[in-house]
Amino acid sequence: MPKSWTSGGFELHLDLEPGVGRRAALERSLREAIRSGRLAAGTQLPSSRALAADLGLSRGTVVQAYEQLLAEGYLTSRSRTHTEVAAVPGARVRTQLRSATNFSVPYDLAPGNPDVSQFPRSTWASALRHAVTIAADEDLRYGDPRGHPQLRRALADYLGRVRGVRISSQAIVVCTGFTNGLRLIAAALRDRGGRVMAVEDYGLPFHVDAIEHAGLRTETVRLDDDGLVVDELPNADAVLVTASHQLPWGTRLHPARRGALVDWARDNNAIVVEDDYDGEFRYDRQPIGAIQGLAPEHVIYAGTASKSLAPAMRMAWLAVPERLLEPIVQIRLLSERQCPTFEQLALAQLVDGGGLDRHLRRMRTHYRKRRDFLLDALATSVPQVRPIGIAAGLHVTLLLPDGTRDDDIRAVLADHGVGAHPLSDYARAGTAPPGLVIGYATPPGHAFPAAVQALVTALAKLV
Repeated sequence: MPKSWTSGGFELHLDLEPGVGRRAALERSLREAIRSGRLAAGTQLPSSRALAADLGLSRGTVVQAYEQLLAEGYLTSRSRTHTEVAAVPGARVRTQLRSATNFSVPYDLAPGNPDVSQFPRSTWASALRHAVTIAADEDLRYGDPRGHPQLRRALADYLGRVRGVRISSQAIVVCTGFTNGLRLIAAALRDRGGRVMAVEDYGLPFHVDAIEHAGLRTETVRLDDDGLVVDELPNADAVLVTASHQLPWGTRLHPARRGALVDWARDNNAIVVEDDYDGEFRYDRQPIGAIQGLAPEHVIYAGTASKSLAPAMRMAWLAVPERLLEPIVQIRLLSERQCPTFEQLALAQLVDGGGLDRHLRRMRTHYRKRRDFLLDALATSVPQVRPIGIAAGLHVTLLLPDGTRDDDIRAVLADHGVGAHPLSDYARAGTAPPGLVIGYATPPGHAFPAAVQALVTALAKLV
């Protein structure tokens, strides 16, 4: 019959087969757990005394079962009290999923990550301790699916001060990352009869996946040097834009087109989804306010902690027009409902106490130095490469000579241990010119100079 043990902090479900001796049943159960990979090589087993007590067996039965499996090579023993699972040929190995965004190479220069080695650990730990201390009993229950009121108030003040967002804390929804927020928006539009969301013809592929998974169809719209070509917008219910710093081109939407985009939304009773993924990082130009400030009733502003702090925060926020607030909240209520409350309170403390502002000021200087180091190395070693989109953000796009093939780009980067994406990986329609998108924030500080050197060495073979 099924038994389980929890000694030493472990928990394991064992099926002891009826109709056979107890020792034989224990041996078979452990043997099968090892073969199937449920007990991986190196897993420490409890002492014979502890396992016997938990399973209601005599200690001698467990000792004899262990000795038999030791003799068969399923277990290994370092001492009389330390028995663990051996590496058994043919045993199933647990599959470990690799990240969809991180490269397993010496030098990861893919965009999408900040320098997580600079995460303000001590400040965050202090904010978490403060959150646990001040949290009321009511905070430990199921919370508002929009997010904790304290964080929503802090975000409303911060976004108004820093990004020009005009929003009440009542209309902010905290969610687990921008992609999650995008799915909430698309699902809410679908439930209201929406059918199409327009997207820029360059961007992250999984954003289209998220929109379409929620039930909308996507249509691409051309970009030029001034950003989204608003005059070519289709008959759509919404449009997703990276207006402040287009990904991957790095352009910002021209002021005249910002106004035209707002006019389009008003004339068509449509929604602009403004993905402000790295709005805090500007170097050579004055930051511009969010489009949301021009038309709060037609724009959903989306921000995230993934670039300003770390992707592991899994926290983003939407400033939502009144007509879509209740539909989004209802969908959120039926999905993951809310972000962890202690983390929300800690982030509120970081925002209200000025910790986030201080961290961002420090990181702007840090990233500007990295960008300048990269640009100097490119100009010195491979002047044929043209960097664009360098005035803001955490990535730069490198345009390569005509005729450079993607296969060659990938092969040369791999040969030099560099992880980065060709520009074509971001093209949603048509063909892309030869290019490379480099995330200069990704490597930790000690590895950054070597990563840049590996990159320019690889590029020298392509130009």
